[in-house]
Amino acid sequence: MLEVQSLEGWYGQAQVLFGVSLGVGAGECVALVGRNGAGKSTTMKAIMGLMARRRGRVVFRGTDISALPSHRIGRLGLGWVPEDRRIFTDLSVRENLAVARQAPRDGAPTWTEDKLYALFPNLAAMPDRPGGRMSGGEQQMLTVARTLMGNPYLVLLDEPSEGVAPLIVEEMARMIVALKKAGVSILLSEQNLHFARLVADRAVVLEKGQVRYAETMDALTADAGAQRTYLGV
Repeated sequence: MLEVQSLEGWYGQAQVLFGVSLGVGAGECVALVGRNGAGKSTTMKAIMGLMARRRGRVVFRGTDISALPSHRIGRLGLGWVPEDRRIFTDLSVRENLAVARQAPRDGAPTWTEDKLYALFPNLAAMPDRPGGRMSGGEQQMLTVARTLMGNPYLVLLDEPSEGVAPLIVEEMARMIVALKKAGVSILLSEQNLHFARLVADRAVVLEKGQVRYAETMDALTADAGAQRTYLGV
């Protein structure tokens, strides 16, 4: 579904990604884990074409997207849920979903407003509430739901558990498991190792913009040395 080879990226003159390689299979959740500042969110931005300077190869469903602008990457069915949410605060839940609607895609789940309300019961209770009057966790749910309205094959999900209540974290975990069952692939950026354990099949550990460890999530869970070295736990 997604293959990243030797990805490098820069902010201005400073190089921040160094040869990052990873892959995500169909219906799989791969967790990018690491300390704050390890390069997780930057890797996602580079994949989405949101860095002014990047180098390497990114192949999505057999198409080389390395040189494509982000809007064209999105139209191919690669969704992105940014950490800072970026919902339309003046629009209602229903309106936020409507503006993101794209046509169905062959081989990808087709999402409707009703299906998303079943996936996110909290949103179903507030379809006419403006985004600016929602809690942080509710906004996070809306951001994911809005991305799914594009019927993506794969979703880049950046720090979904960051700064939200424990109950919302549980809802997010349940949602990711449901997406996997529906056939959606997920690349997850996550500092919370416990959350990653609940949903991810494999783990890619980043440190200072480099891949330091890549194994199954079960293997990382059992490797106390790797956790101490790369995650500080």
